[in-house]
Amino acid sequence: MLVEEALAALALEAGGYYVDATFGRGGHTARILQALGPEGRVLAIDRDPQAISAGRKRFADEMRLALVHASFADLGTLVPAYADGRPCRGVLFDLGVSSPQLDDPARGFSFRADGPLDMRMDPTRGEPVSAWLSRAGVDEIREVIATLGEERFARRIANAIVAARRDKPLERTGELAALVSRVVPTREPGKHPATRTFQALRMFVNDELGQLERGLAAAVDVLASGGRLVVISFHSLEDRLVKRFIARESQVDPAFAGLPEIPASAQPRLKRVGRKIRPGQDEVSRNPRARSALLRVAEKIA
Repeated sequence: MLVEEALAALALEAGGYYVDATFGRGGHTARILQALGPEGRVLAIDRDPQAISAGRKRFADEMRLALVHASFADLGTLVPAYADGRPCRGVLFDLGVSSPQLDDPARGFSFRADGPLDMRMDPTRGEPVSAWLSRAGVDEIREVIATLGEERFARRIANAIVAARRDKPLERTGELAALVSRVVPTREPGKHPATRTFQALRMFVNDELGQLERGLAAAVDVLASGGRLVVISFHSLEDRLVKRFIARESQVDPAFAGLPEIPASAQPRLKRVGRKIRPGQDEVSRNPRARSALLRVAEKIA
């Protein structure tokens, strides 16, 4: 999504070193590699081992690519380890869940097809949503659904989950989707009643906002002067975090504002590049999932 816009925002140089922090199935990585020359390099990262496995098959002969199973929150150590001293010219984040994850019922991300209630982007770490829902208190569940899903019926849903598990733990996506559908009295046109609940639980179990906050900070640390930070987000919580991060990093540290001499550590590290970008109508028509995408760009300054 927003592939052409993201490539333009990265301001690619033929011999540059770039990071695709959310490899997915390699769409952005492939296009970046096409734009690079023999000296260019890409580090691609993904938390999902299935994405890494598929990528290693797809790019088996691509010597300019390093593909790593890791979290983008660890960019601060990953980039120096793989850059071989090259300056990093750009970091791209394409946030949220990927289409292969949504389309595979066994991953537990979708309310549209029954599968195990898992939702972990990295199934080798942490616990599935079902395990957390089996023990979390009603107020914990309500808080997660209300905050991360912006769900106004969060209390009803949390109460129903706790009541249902007294008889049988919720272990399937179909069970949770049916439960939410029963207790949510109304929903926006065209939206499944469980949309916000599934979003909230997925974000919670994967610590998506915490990972993003750490990943953005690490990206600015590893970028060379003039390097670009490019972020594609898909809902208001992500975009708000990205917007505030760029704004904060584009200003003098408030603790030093107005002083005659401002230390280097308190100077702005970024400057915003352009305004937020939305996908065109043609892209939305081809891929309805793109309708909520937003792209923001910033540049590292000396």
